[in-house]
Amino acid sequence: MTGEKPMVPDRSPAPGIPAEPAALLDVDGLSVRRADGHELLRGVSFTLAPGERLGLIGESGSGKSLTALAVLGLLPAGLSAHGSVLLAGTQIVGARDRRLDRVRGRTVSAVFQEPLTALDPLMRIGRQLAGPIRRRRGLRGAALRAAVSTALDEVRLPERVAGAYPHEISGGQRQRAALAMALACEPDLLIADEPTTALDVTVQAEVLALLNGLVSGRSMALLLIGHDLAVVADVTDRLAVLERGSLVETGRAEDIVREPRHPYTRALVESAEAFEAEFDRLAP
Repeated sequence: MTGEKPMVPDRSPAPGIPAEPAALLDVDGLSVRRADGHELLRGVSFTLAPGERLGLIGESGSGKSLTALAVLGLLPAGLSAHGSVLLAGTQIVGARDRRLDRVRGRTVSAVFQEPLTALDPLMRIGRQLAGPIRRRRGLRGAALRAAVSTALDEVRLPERVAGAYPHEISGGQRQRAALAMALACEPDLLIADEPTTALDVTVQAEVLALLNGLVSGRSMALLLIGHDLAVVADVTDRLAVLERGSLVETGRAEDIVREPRHPYTRALVESAEAFEAEFDRLAP
């Protein structure tokens, strides 16, 4: 940290300007602490409107995934969340599992960087897709089979994948299957935590384009987490930059890429530009 105050926007509307619609996600003063009191996240605050796409950016260890897990109510043992996380009016911080179960899947879903953490290696893909659809949407029989087929088709997976086990398909196909599971119950918010990190460059581009198209087509909100500033900025409306557990800058994606204000953000932009220049130099 440089000692500068975090460049976060004032939440109160200007005089004479009506307040914005209620946020789908309102994170206010979120901190995550270890049992010994050490803070891993400090006072993180941001909002996400229905249908909006927000990119959460920072290098490894900055607190991006911790923020996502806190929003989902999935912090590992030994960590505790403090502050407020309102998701569609439901307070996530301190909520019991029964309340959290009502919002997961239907209100919010997540896809992570390693799809094997979301897929059961002993269960065929079609059956795994059918589970949340049956539970959340109440479909049975032919209607359930049709919904599974539609879910696969939306992520451009062939019908035969329904009968395959996770180890029988490629990494890109597994990530698409995980994405299909996350979207199967038509959530209002999708959290995508570095969903293409484990994939090669070509497949990364395909999965990101697919993710962007599905989110836009469904008018869903998206919280996209990543360390590649250029990639995340390309598919989001706003960016929030995390450094060592603190939010240091937020704003329109285009503005932050063109004119970053915080030194840490400038370093991220310069690093991305240097990498792009070197890639262009080495490209055949």
